[in-house]
Amino acid sequence: MRDPIVRTYDPKKVIVAFGALVMTGFAPGTFVNVARSNDLFEKNRGSDGTIDRVNKNADDFAISLTLKQTSLTNDALSIIMNLDKENNAGIFPFTVKDLGGLSFFFASQAWIAKDPDDEYSDAFNNRVWRFDTGPAKKFTGGNIIALT
Repeated sequence: MRDPIVRTYDPKKVIVAFGALVMTGFAPGTFVNVARSNDLFEKNRGSDGTIDRVNKNADDFAISLTLKQTSLTNDALSIIMNLDKENNAGIFPFTVKDLGGLSFFFASQAWIAKDPDDEYSDAFNNRVWRFDTGPAKKFTGGNIIALT
């Protein structure tokens, strides 16, 4: 049966936060990508065709955050990264929440794994920050009917 309700996704309703820092200045297109670091299960097929699996307990994630080169969030992340390199003090919670639906991601411990490659040209460029996490929770949902 077809869903008769028209639903709306609004990228302005997606909140991305690293500790107390709420990210702003996202690049056009995909601005945050949350990917599980490994498969949930490993499959093993025996020579007789039997199949077993191993739960890999893979609850860590890799996150890519794409910002415009003009975003002031780049400054804040650079400060956090440099302090972490010097003092090992850069582990914070990471949250992604779509306020227009039920999708969310939360890691109580995340850190900057790699700073962006810097490009300069006669056009706008993006800055891609990569984060790694410890164990995290993720729920991929749809969008609700009305946005507030």
